[in-house]
Amino acid sequence: MNYRFLIYISHTYALPIGKPLQKEIRNRGYDVKWFSELEEPKKFFPESGDLLSNIQKVITYEPHIVLTITDVVADFIPGLKVQIFHGFLANKHSFKKGHFRIRGFFDLYCTQGPSTTCTFKEIQENNPHFQVKETGWSKVDPLFQIPEQPRQKPTILISSTFSPKYSWTYHENVVNELERISKTGKYKFLVVLHPKMAAGKIAKIKSLQHADFEYIETPDIIPLFRQADIMFSDTTSAITEFMLQKKPVVTFKNNKPSSHLIDITDASDIESAIELAFNPSENLVNAIEDYTNFTHPYFDGDSSRRVINACIDFLHEDKTKFKLKPLNLIRRYKIRKLLNYYSLKSNRRMPYIQKD
Repeated sequence: MNYRFLIYISHTYALPIGKPLQKEIRNRGYDVKWFSELEEPKKFFPESGDLLSNIQKVITYEPHIVLTITDVVADFIPGLKVQIFHGFLANKHSFKKGHFRIRGFFDLYCTQGPSTTCTFKEIQENNPHFQVKETGWSKVDPLFQIPEQPRQKPTILISSTFSPKYSWTYHENVVNELERISKTGKYKFLVVLHPKMAAGKIAKIKSLQHADFEYIETPDIIPLFRQADIMFSDTTSAITEFMLQKKPVVTFKNNKPSSHLIDITDASDIESAIELAFNPSENLVNAIEDYTNFTHPYFDGDSSRRVINACIDFLHEDKTKFKLKPLNLIRRYKIRKLLNYYSLKSNRRMPYIQKD
């Protein structure tokens, strides 16, 4: 059977999550198209027909499987709705509003590891309208395929969330201290900020650039992970992505500090924390090992294969035991308003295709 896949996105940060999936789908000889709710990511697509330009073309395409890298998906689109996730659990929100929020749009959750699989399975017991399968996360597949990059001096990758509540960029003393350390010549700093970061904050960081402090604008930060020895950050899911390399991370006022992080609350401690990261203790090394195994115990670069297998297998499974997805009339209206497509159709029942 020639399956038709749709990769459904909103922002540019979804591109490096979807591309490994696209590669896997094409390697199998199946069809794959993209659709973006918003205009921002569309500039990254060549005129090759990979991107469906409007929702009517999506309906006409009739995907069998919709790989979703957003929090919601248009419920009237045909096909199995699969949540791929746009990041790791970052603990920036409450349980009810965060990573485990059930919005009633998805048939299948492809979870990243035990830390999320266990919780989603517990939620599923009271919400029997979706399935949970642990696959690992497609975005980090290239992390285990790109070789470590050579460097002339110890290199630190700086990242940040866009949220003013958690971002180090909103602390002038932190910005000043990073600038001071960068001018000592001891380290090379690579800086990448969230694309939704306030323009003024991005401009400020850009203004600090010099030979050892380089700002990089890219939707795909995975290659940068292979160029850095440690990371400096705050509260962002990029921390977990980086840490899968078993490399230390220094955080400033992390929302949920733990033994796998070197967390500080004072800018004056940044330099000593960096030195500690370059010479990690045995306890820190063990804590990082435990954390990564619990969060994403897949280091083979093969999560996209597991995702596609899980989707195809579930598409053909008997789903009579599952309940209808909830009505969620307000959310369904909002997605129609966003797309300017007011369909009365709503696919609340899981699709089932009998095997040939």
